[in-house]
Amino acid sequence: MTNRTLAILAAAGALFAVPAHADEAPLLGIVSIAATEANNVRYIAGATVAAKEEGWTVSVIDAAGSADQANAAIQNFVGRGATAVVDMVFPFSSIGAGLASAKTAGVPIVTWGGGIGNGVAATNGSGAPIAQPVIDKMVADLGGKGQILALTYRTGEVCRNREVLMDQVVAKAPGIAVTKNEVRIPGYFEDGAQYANAWLARHPAGEGNLAIWGCWDDPAIGAIGSLRQQDRTDVKVYGVNGNAQALENVKNGHMTATAWEDSYTEGYQMVKLLKQIKAAGPSWQPKAVEVPAVLVTKDTIADFLKQHPEAIGK
Repeated sequence: MTNRTLAILAAAGALFAVPAHADEAPLLGIVSIAATEANNVRYIAGATVAAKEEGWTVSVIDAAGSADQANAAIQNFVGRGATAVVDMVFPFSSIGAGLASAKTAGVPIVTWGGGIGNGVAATNGSGAPIAQPVIDKMVADLGGKGQILALTYRTGEVCRNREVLMDQVVAKAPGIAVTKNEVRIPGYFEDGAQYANAWLARHPAGEGNLAIWGCWDDPAIGAIGSLRQQDRTDVKVYGVNGNAQALENVKNGHMTATAWEDSYTEGYQMVKLLKQIKAAGPSWQPKAVEVPAVLVTKDTIADFLKQHPEAIGK
């Protein structure tokens, strides 16, 4: 097990722990859209390691998919005197109250996939760039015609942008029809399975080119459960983020492709950037600091895991 894997596991196990000396070190607040989701866990782990290197303590609030809870969490951190706050996935347009309180208090806010605007200092993990390679592959694999079940989530900026990108790419292939269903947080595994069952009933085996796409891996993994129950091997499945479970499914042939997002590095680099943001003060110019995604398929996963053994947690 690599040192990085150990760091991820240690940080994940301490997401909600309160440091013994929290009042003696600057506080970094992290507001997560789903703190137990694999990609969120990796980002928080990277952020936590970087924060500790800076001598900061970390507190995580799980907003459980609720923008209202995210606003309240940001206001809570501002009230506690946080040195900075990280917003994970909630779009800047939905956290206006939190951003306003942070601006008044001079607390910098950065986002992971939430975009730049309304006072946000920096962002990374933006949805569309990470999803681009897997969406392009899906459309190419269908050969310009077929049916797609798209499992979407519009509360989060990341999935919203990925859905827009998918629409743009598919629009260039008029022979492809798309059925959309929006999943919930929490509940995305169950929703993915349920929507897949209904869609499969309308698209029996032998009908033509069929694909299921999740705006992140987990809804697609839920759909894989339905495919396996029905012994449907005629449907291609695509995810985004490249969490360990998705990579296992690619390795075993149940998922066609995913785009691996190095969210650990995204979290680490964003917290390191906060030191520069705070030092620059009013002269800081908002910017995106993206980490490129890696397309992973059954043909490439063996080499990918040699280069990134920590990605699968083994």
